[in-house]
Amino acid sequence: MTFSGLIVQLLNGLAGASSLFLVGAGLSLIFGVTRIVNFAHGSFYMLGIYIAYMLAEQLGGGMWFWPSLLLASIAVGVIGAVVEIVLLRRVYRAPELFQLLATFALMLVIKDAALWVWGPEDLLGPRAPGLSGAVDILGRRFPTYDLFLIAVGPLVLGGLWLLLTKTRWGTLVRAATQDREMVSALGVNQAWLFTGVFALGTMLAGLGGALQLPREPANLGLDLATIGDAFVVVVVGGMGSIPGAYVAALLIAEIKAICIGIGTVDLFGVGFAFSKLTLVVEFLVMAVVLVIRPWGLMGKPQAAVRNSAPAETPLRRADTPLKIAGAVLLIALIAWPVATASSPYLTVLAIDLLTAALFATSLHFIMGPAGMHSFGHAAYFGLGAYGAALGVRSFGLPMEVALVLSPFVAAIGALVFGWFCVRLSGVYLAMLTLAFSQIVWSVVFQWDDVTGGSNGLTGVWPAEWLADKRTYYYLTLALVVGAILLIRRALFAPFGYAMRAGRDSPLRADAIGIDVKRIQWVAFVIAAVFAGLAGALYAFSKGSISPDTVAVGRSVDGLVMVLLGGLQTLAGPVVGAVTFTWLQDAVARNTDYWRALLGGIILLLVLVFPQGIAGFAGGLFDRMKNAHA
Repeated sequence: MTFSGLIVQLLNGLAGASSLFLVGAGLSLIFGVTRIVNFAHGSFYMLGIYIAYMLAEQLGGGMWFWPSLLLASIAVGVIGAVVEIVLLRRVYRAPELFQLLATFALMLVIKDAALWVWGPEDLLGPRAPGLSGAVDILGRRFPTYDLFLIAVGPLVLGGLWLLLTKTRWGTLVRAATQDREMVSALGVNQAWLFTGVFALGTMLAGLGGALQLPREPANLGLDLATIGDAFVVVVVGGMGSIPGAYVAALLIAEIKAICIGIGTVDLFGVGFAFSKLTLVVEFLVMAVVLVIRPWGLMGKPQAAVRNSAPAETPLRRADTPLKIAGAVLLIALIAWPVATASSPYLTVLAIDLLTAALFATSLHFIMGPAGMHSFGHAAYFGLGAYGAALGVRSFGLPMEVALVLSPFVAAIGALVFGWFCVRLSGVYLAMLTLAFSQIVWSVVFQWDDVTGGSNGLTGVWPAEWLADKRTYYYLTLALVVGAILLIRRALFAPFGYAMRAGRDSPLRADAIGIDVKRIQWVAFVIAAVFAGLAGALYAFSKGSISPDTVAVGRSVDGLVMVLLGGLQTLAGPVVGAVTFTWLQDAVARNTDYWRALLGGIILLLVLVFPQGIAGFAGGLFDRMKNAHA
């Protein structure tokens, strides 16, 4: 790469950093004050570019282009304020993970709303009037609009600094970031402060999207594509640090730009495409920062606390009514293929429900009893699936052998990743699991010679004696029921009690001789083993596997299943997995706008059952039993 090429790539990075900073700064503000991990933040970015396109078209283009960008960001801010007042105010007192579930549901609703208003096609906006040309820089042409974007980032950073340091409202925002309870005790109207912060954060996201109108088309995939980068910026820069968000956006955008500029390089006779690193480089940066400096480049370390989580009601062994209900359910599952013989699809759906239940139960094992929140559990599901597929296709192993070995492939990944992850906690742990998951996804997506790349692997069928779906169903049922019972047994073993002690009070657990980190590491590996088994069963059921199996969407699905069923109950992940997978299948087959309907149902369930479906049912049963006592 020549010197002029390097300079132009660095300028490209600066231009890309501006919009990335706007989105990250908005998310950092919202999280710092409200403590909500806003999964829908990327949706407000997407709305910004769509609304800017609509306004530019409606107002006739030309110089109306510039007011369109500003009006779009204001419109998104107003939408954000309405969302905060109507929805989020009702979940502030709910556990943080349920708030995340609510914002995930909101993301589904917004995506289908955009589909309904603007359609599924990509919409390319007009060029910016007055800045549609290019300038000569060291003999290379560089877009004038990108120079404008380079200036936007520092200007917005300066404006935010003035707002947060020179105004009373900004002082209250900074105070709420440090101690929300004290701000409320001083008589500040916390509700309207939260509304203002959420509106400002979403307006910044909308402005970031609107500014990209001349550079990229508006499309329905921008929400998920953006939220990952926004999380990275917030974590790398430091939670609640606006200057940190700018530094992180610059760092990530410049590294991406340089990777593109380097292109393919011959290393020891092997061609290495640095440009492919753009899919994962931000997560590599986040992983390194979290391992070395968990609170971010410009963040502040969290103060140590005696209890990392409030003590929960002790888990109870199954009583007689529950054992009877479990036996009845098992009999019904055994009879299922016979009862549904006229509809073979229901057997296929039942296999999907079983694998989803095992995946969710494995995630619950580390999220509930162990208290480790994971946003990247799909990595182990995918490692198990690809391990099984490669065992059959590349190594010629019998299906049965590949099925047995595949969980150990996931365990190897968990041994490596878990060693780093258990040294963190809270949102930092969740973000590191996300980073490792995206690294696995990137390898799977781009290693064409081994994993099939974006096309995946086909011809991954079970053994001949399992060719009948009913026979395969019974194998899946036996393995899933056995695995769930093993997980449940582990929770009532000494290991399970030690794991929960480390969750409720790590300092006290350590004081009585429990090696908390080692226990958590082992729990991480155990969860990965069962997730890998679920992935292998899924792969042989479908006959093929693709990178979507490892994508962040799979991890989010697992989170939704666990939270929907109830985090504090052992039956919760099974109930949540069956409910979510069945709803997803039933709704998707009956309407084009299935995401909105599914999101609406999830929102309703979150508001009605804040402890999850199984948690609500368990509490109701206990109240009824106490009333008759």
